[in-house]
Amino acid sequence: MELGEVWRLIGIETHDAYTNMAIDEALMRLRAVGRAPNTIRLYKWRPSAVSIGFFQSVEEEVDVGACAELGVDVVRRMTGGGAVYHDSEGELTYSLVVDAGNPKVPPDFLGSYRVLCDGIVRGLRSLGLDARFHPVNDVVVGGRKISGSAQTRRMGAILQHGTVLIRADASKMFRVLRVPDEKLRDKMISAAHERVTSIERELGRGVGFEEVFEALRRGFEEALGIALEGGSLSEEERSLAMELRGKYSSREWTYMR
Repeated sequence: MELGEVWRLIGIETHDAYTNMAIDEALMRLRAVGRAPNTIRLYKWRPSAVSIGFFQSVEEEVDVGACAELGVDVVRRMTGGGAVYHDSEGELTYSLVVDAGNPKVPPDFLGSYRVLCDGIVRGLRSLGLDARFHPVNDVVVGGRKISGSAQTRRMGAILQHGTVLIRADASKMFRVLRVPDEKLRDKMISAAHERVTSIERELGRGVGFEEVFEALRRGFEEALGIALEGGSLSEEERSLAMELRGKYSSREWTYMR
């Protein structure tokens, strides 16, 4: 297959929650003014974290006490969607930043989710999974969610980021996320096993982060018809990210709703 334009690929980096979200915003801001290339970044979270959607309330969605006990960060995303538990040893997260007028990305949200999530679909299929896009913004295997994404469009740029579950810990997830009734916790954990799956569960073997990284690299190249060239953050991107990290780690941002 002949590949077209070249995008930058950054991976695999490991940061805390505040730095990860700050880097994603820095990339979008600088892409919007032409000082950053179209970029796909793959990263991990250390320590583990809960991220909440821009419009959510921490008090309603997160058990802050359990997070403190387990050493789990809490961060507000600039994208919408629901609360997500990011396990440091079980998830690889991707972010994709592209100019909003790029002809490879449809102008409507559903169309763009379909195209961009196709990178995940193709990557997982290369690992041997029967992955499929499930509107609006999920990827499923056997009807169970294995990847979810969120997107925002600002200043002439698109940021989409999302999860790829390598292994899942539903028990820990429901310790840090609020449940409506403690008596329902066990039932919710059981239900989660029916609704959510992971790469290792589906393949029945251990899977490393690098193997998933390579699969996603191939998947995004095929889905978008691009060539991904390895790179790193520029000094300007790092500087802006460190500036924005102060916002993401602040109580004002986290508890703004």
